[in-house]
Amino acid sequence: MKHWVVAETLEPWLTELPGVECVAARDYLADPARSDQRGVRVYNLCRSLRYQATGYYVSLLAAARGHRPLPSVGTLQDLKNPSVVRLVSGDLQAAIQKSLKALQSDHFVLSIYFGRNLAERHDTLSRALFKLFPAPLLRAEFTRVNDEWLLRRIAPLDFAEVPEGHRGFLHEAARRYFAGERPRTPRSKPTRFDLAMLVNPAEAHPPSDERALKRFEKAGAELGLAVERIGPDDIGRLAEFDGLFIRETTAVNHHTFRFARKAAAEGLVVIDDPDSILKCTNKVYLAELLARHHVAAPKTLLVHRDNIDQVEAALGLPVVLKQPDSAFSAGVVKVREARELKPTIRKLLKHSELVVAQEYLPTDFDWRVGVLDGRPLYVCRYYMARGHWQIIKHDGEKGADEGNADTVAVGEAPERVVRTALKAASLIGDGLYGVDLKEVDGRVLVIEVNDNPSIDAGCEDAVLKGALYREILGSLLRRIEARKQGLTAGRSGD
Repeated sequence: MKHWVVAETLEPWLTELPGVECVAARDYLADPARSDQRGVRVYNLCRSLRYQATGYYVSLLAAARGHRPLPSVGTLQDLKNPSVVRLVSGDLQAAIQKSLKALQSDHFVLSIYFGRNLAERHDTLSRALFKLFPAPLLRAEFTRVNDEWLLRRIAPLDFAEVPEGHRGFLHEAARRYFAGERPRTPRSKPTRFDLAMLVNPAEAHPPSDERALKRFEKAGAELGLAVERIGPDDIGRLAEFDGLFIRETTAVNHHTFRFARKAAAEGLVVIDDPDSILKCTNKVYLAELLARHHVAAPKTLLVHRDNIDQVEAALGLPVVLKQPDSAFSAGVVKVREARELKPTIRKLLKHSELVVAQEYLPTDFDWRVGVLDGRPLYVCRYYMARGHWQIIKHDGEKGADEGNADTVAVGEAPERVVRTALKAASLIGDGLYGVDLKEVDGRVLVIEVNDNPSIDAGCEDAVLKGALYREILGSLLRRIEARKQGLTAGRSGD
């Protein structure tokens, strides 16, 4: 990877940075030889990054050329968006309060130079903000309201506005940044593209266990795809990669969705893409979608405050009630008796305007068909947890008890199960999905379509083994290649 620092004026200290080529902004924008370079990271130190200023076009054209700008245009847009700033302020509350609690004034300005601040006590907060808004020079403004510090504004900092007393520290911060490259996943052979794999070590029930994650990394190396794990606080690093593969349980009101949206906005190939997350994580949407396309499903009623009285007559008892964003059997309850029905529904309606009610269909197991690019990858049987009606039994402080599972070859699974799964998945997109189905009295019914399906070593990969991981990463690789070829074709056609 080549590192180019681009600025209108090439200050002497810039030329002293290790492993860096300094490029005048005018040369970067106008020199055709620059646009044809590959494997370049552009650090934009232009004076103004406002819309349509020189700095803005440096980041814009860097993205169009397949270079990796810091900051990206997406980051510049985020910095101008008050709702994004408020959201970040909420995510970093603990770090903000700890860093600023000793201050006596009610207003504070934090200058961030390549992720660092002059005061060591502010380093943690500075690094966190730099990860979220990766730009070489940043200025964050905070105010204290009712004894609580709030982030009011964060924006790129013009080098000319750096106080003279800070210049020496800025030079040292830049030197250390470029001298100490970020640790990368060791690579046994040269790779063509970089793939970020989002994981969360703190997650109780991740979609892939440690052995599966290592098999994804191994498959990537075999395909020439460098797979690097990133975590929930690494959203600012997305511009370093060509694709994003999410291996953390997704939700819309969650950092996983923000990762997917930002990656898509940056031009990365993404699985799960934000559209699939939106569709799959809301059971109200899925119920309407399946009904509209005449895909067989359990009898379903969308319940609101005005039709609670219709549930028992329409679906009988027992009945299954689902929060729209439930996952891994959590947020799903079975009501056996009429006296429990209305109180349970009203409790669920406190969190959502709609609740999904479905007829109860007991089975020994559910089918799960893994689908990618409209093709079946694997077929599993997930058995109910012992003495329970669901695959996962949540038992308070004791944790969760899961039923057994086995995997069969796609060709050995019932053809009607696979066919129904493919039809349901096609309504969502061409991503990676896990379609859950039941067989009842000769009928195949779709329970739900999941984005981000479980892929654990020894379970979903029991038939295909390593080939399963190569199939999934191979799809990501083909998408990345197609995206890059599209960019190249677009440039050559200009």
